[in-house]
Amino acid sequence: MTPEPLYTANHLMSPDVLADPYPAYHQLRDRSPLQYDFLPKGAAPGLGATLRAWAFLKYDDVYNALHDHATFSSGSPMVENGLSPRLALIHDNPPRHSRFRKLVNKAFTPQRVEALEPWVAVIAKELIDEMGSGEAEVMQSYAIPLPVKVIARLMGIPDEEYLTFRQWTEAYFSTLSMPAETRNRYIEEMLAYFGRMAAARRADRHDDLITALVHAEVDGEKLEEWEILGFCTLLLIAGNETTTNLIGNMLNVLAQRPALWQNLREDRSHLNTVIDECLRYESPVQRLTRKVTHDVKVSSAQISAGDWVSIFYGAANRDPSEFPNPAEFRLDRDLRNHAAFGSGIHYCLGAPLARLEARLTLNTLLDRFSTLAPGRGATVRQRASFFVLGYDRLALSFEN
Repeated sequence: MTPEPLYTANHLMSPDVLADPYPAYHQLRDRSPLQYDFLPKGAAPGLGATLRAWAFLKYDDVYNALHDHATFSSGSPMVENGLSPRLALIHDNPPRHSRFRKLVNKAFTPQRVEALEPWVAVIAKELIDEMGSGEAEVMQSYAIPLPVKVIARLMGIPDEEYLTFRQWTEAYFSTLSMPAETRNRYIEEMLAYFGRMAAARRADRHDDLITALVHAEVDGEKLEEWEILGFCTLLLIAGNETTTNLIGNMLNVLAQRPALWQNLREDRSHLNTVIDECLRYESPVQRLTRKVTHDVKVSSAQISAGDWVSIFYGAANRDPSEFPNPAEFRLDRDLRNHAAFGSGIHYCLGAPLARLEARLTLNTLLDRFSTLAPGRGATVRQRASFFVLGYDRLALSFEN
């Protein structure tokens, strides 16, 4: 038997751990919070020393940090060091965050999202028709295009350009794995594109989110151009990446459990619970960052003002103190407080839309296919982004 690797904190940035982080979380959790090398020296112009961050791997530490935005302020060392554009909401704090959230909340209410169901169902059906029965690589054929097409239509941008939008998304998340020149070019293309879309909506209103942003007012003032671009980037990036990984992770989990697939075909009453347990079990977003505003003690660690913290949603969702036997996929858990969508004031704005897309995906596939199983083709975990957990390629077999 091959012995389990011994993990250090710095393994949290290694490609192997990004692909499968749970053994490392299990080994390191009792020592959390612990510091690790987050950005290497020279990763950004002017970064003369390695930037370190505290890893929060315990559920209680994660939950408390998410609910204490006064101490753990939203921010990003990538933004501060010029590696990424600032995202509205995610990188904002009250009162600014509160005002901005009001602008877009009404677009993602459960009622508004429910009204989108008929045309999201049409997109899902069209993509599954194209995929057909037998073996398929589901990331490129379904899990990527569905969320991108949905968010593109909401924003009012052409959904047939989804491959370009996906390329921009991957560039945003590939902070350290993509050559800086290539990544910067994609991000500049994205911001320039949204700038053109915003200008077009100022001249000609449409019923879409970009129109709403360019004509919105906060405290009687229009949003500045960089704020509009930050909102557009957030909507595109967060609107497709998390749902893409939720769908891929969910289908892989079910492919490994044929009895559960059969049970769901006969009884859909547990479908929403399956989605939530997938969110806990294989959390699409694994970590986000916060900056500490004043000295604070967390568990046994004394953390100083100005330190960076990585809040590990994926580790919190596998903490046995909150979820007994966390490596088991079970439908009898209390899932009300899983952290896959965050918690507190930064709870994921698009959670209702992600749930809708996951539910429509499962219902459409369950209606059509009697079996779902692993395919014979290549299945490749993503190893480029430290934010997310998902697949680059996922081969599955669907049979009528």
